[in-house]
Amino acid sequence: MRANLSQREPEYLKFWYDIDLYEQLKKKNKGKPSFILHDGPPYANANIHIGTATNKILKDFIVKYKWQRGYFAPYVPGYDTHGLPIELKVLKEMGIDRDNISPVELRERCTEYAKKFAGVQTEQFKRLGVIGDWDHPYMTLVPAYEATQLEGFAKMVDKNLVYKGRKAIHWCIDCETALAAAEIEYSDEVSPSIYVAYTYKDAAKIFPQLEGKDVDIIIWTTTPW
Repeated sequence: MRANLSQREPEYLKFWYDIDLYEQLKKKNKGKPSFILHDGPPYANANIHIGTATNKILKDFIVKYKWQRGYFAPYVPGYDTHGLPIELKVLKEMGIDRDNISPVELRERCTEYAKKFAGVQTEQFKRLGVIGDWDHPYMTLVPAYEATQLEGFAKMVDKNLVYKGRKAIHWCIDCETALAAAEIEYSDEVSPSIYVAYTYKDAAKIFPQLEGKDVDIIIWTTTPW
């Protein structure tokens, strides 16, 4: 694109939406081999950042390439509206503790917050030129979506793929809930460590060239006990 990119680019984007480019692509390639990109949704808890932008742009490269290669490549974006990130944002914004609000009201506030930022992120992704069904994104808080997940889980139960067991998990004492590995923050800590030399007996039996030499194997550990 030539100069004045910041002025010209919005004009191109407006043209895409004026002609309903996404629907035109669907009509043009309907009936052709399908390419479906299942989009792992971002959290709808804030403005997009460089990570979410890069993720969405790279996916957009692939989908647009498939459209141009003649595939039917519908792209349905989505938003993750569950989990701690949204709940913590809402509590911080309200300036209250979890114990000072009923679970029902907290869920209602979280729903409002998630829908708000799903709309904000939609406009931001559209501004990046990402083409998709932005009028009908999927959201994990929609009852129909939740019902579909329950149906999928029920099928797994029917196939004996679900079992009850024990597993060590990360637990947040403050939030009183389990944490995913991605939610854990690690702090650097200085720990003692030692090098230990273990005498390698009969080393020459395996390595003849070591005949007559004292051989030690060195190990390093942060758990000397």
